Amino acid sequence: MRSARDDQLVRPTVEDEVAAAGSELIGGPVGRRALPGTGWWTPVRVIALVALGMFALGMVQKLPCYEYGWFFGATTQYTHACYSDIPHLYSGRGFDAGLIPYFDRIPQELSGGMEYLEYPVLTGLFMEVAARLTLGGGTLQHREQLNWLVNAGMLMACAAVVAVCAARTHRRRPWDGLLVALAPALALTATVNWDLLAVALTALAMLMWSRERPVVAGVLIGLAAAAKLYPVLLLGPLLILCLRAGRLRAFRDATLGAVAAWLVVNLPVMITHNATGFHIREGWAKFYTFSQERPIDFGSIWLLISQRTGNPLENANTYVTLLMILGCLAIGALGLYAPRRPRFAQLAFLVVALFILTNKVYSPQYVLWLIPLAVLARPKWRDFLVWQACEVMYFLGIWSYLAYTGSGDKHQGLPVEGYQLAIALHLLGTLYLCAVVVRDILLPERDVIRRDGSDDPSGGVLDGAPDIVVLGSARRARHAEHSAGTGVRRGTGSGPLS
Repeated sequence: MRSARDDQLVRPTVEDEVAAAGSELIGGPVGRRALPGTGWWTPVRVIALVALGMFALGMVQKLPCYEYGWFFGATTQYTHACYSDIPHLYSGRGFDAGLIPYFDRIPQELSGGMEYLEYPVLTGLFMEVAARLTLGGGTLQHREQLNWLVNAGMLMACAAVVAVCAARTHRRRPWDGLLVALAPALALTATVNWDLLAVALTALAMLMWSRERPVVAGVLIGLAAAAKLYPVLLLGPLLILCLRAGRLRAFRDATLGAVAAWLVVNLPVMITHNATGFHIREGWAKFYTFSQERPIDFGSIWLLISQRTGNPLENANTYVTLLMILGCLAIGALGLYAPRRPRFAQLAFLVVALFILTNKVYSPQYVLWLIPLAVLARPKWRDFLVWQACEVMYFLGIWSYLAYTGSGDKHQGLPVEGYQLAIALHLLGTLYLCAVVVRDILLPERDVIRRDGSDDPSGGVLDGAPDIVVLGSARRARHAEHSAGTGVRRGTGSGPLS
């Protein structure tokens, strides 16, 4: 049964000094006689509207490119920091010509050498639906503009889903969703690419897991992995935490759901048949071969090292794999050795951040992967804004660098040294947030979520569960004592999601 404490909403203007200072712009912190969540203006609705408003501001920021930059001038879309893949790939991947992704080979003159769409199947379906909704004739420019608007509308719905899920995952902390809704990096990067689809599915998976629905959560993780690769990483933290809590059945259900959902989406596109038997379709495999063969690229630590040393780092795939393995082992050990079982959101954030930090490329929109996870792992305005400031600087830095390299002898923009500083800021900002999350795990009394005695509001079946497998008997006793005094079970999770 839910306790009375579960119904008492945490007020960020009371517990967070930065939120309290910022609230002066709208009348100051919430008073003790205030009745939050009453009437139509519930926290979730307010957060959804704020997310839509910020997304709309991001669309306005793309206006110079919508009217001119995507179509004319070599560097206009960079100098205005309004670049988007959407209009370019509408024609560049054959959507305007009616080609079917993964089945039809893209002509050389359209794609510049990319024979098939280099995105996972569910993202390809998203792109195809938007292309089919792009009605009317007119010039190519007009069709690309219309296609961007259609995609932006669909991605806006995804942004609202992400913000609402962040607000609902921690029942007592709906206002943390404002961190997602107001994130400047979300507004700036939301329409750069199609990543928000995978982010929305991942946020829904986190919400379903917190409601003790592991099969549904697994299905959503599988669908998210069919849109972008990174969501499959969430199964790693679930394995560690379910092992420690003796809830491996829930992990099994989630994993089976994820595998089944991924196969249902991928198999119809993945397998082809001819006279010699069944084969993997070349178009389907393009995303995976492209990811493997892709050289080190913008934003990565490997590009920084390569530019500083002059070493092309041809074995980058090996380095990335080794660092990921070592990092995942370290996160697993942290999950089993920590004095108190880490929260699901904490380990999920760390493993996705590890993937981002070690990857061969860091596109500006990858920050979207971390925003909802960061809010659930460390809902502290100061730390979140420090990280967001670093990401905004990187967002501006990469476009300014591309303007510099594309402007010939004019050199208008940021030189290579300045871009390297932008990469370093991105890396340091992400590492800073990782460091405070690790500190919260090792010193659970510093964890914002657990200060009131909560265990793991995003943990679902893990919330309040005793430890079964812990590396270290002293740690087992310490956690058991803490859990006995503060663990609260919410029941089956079959109640309303609001």
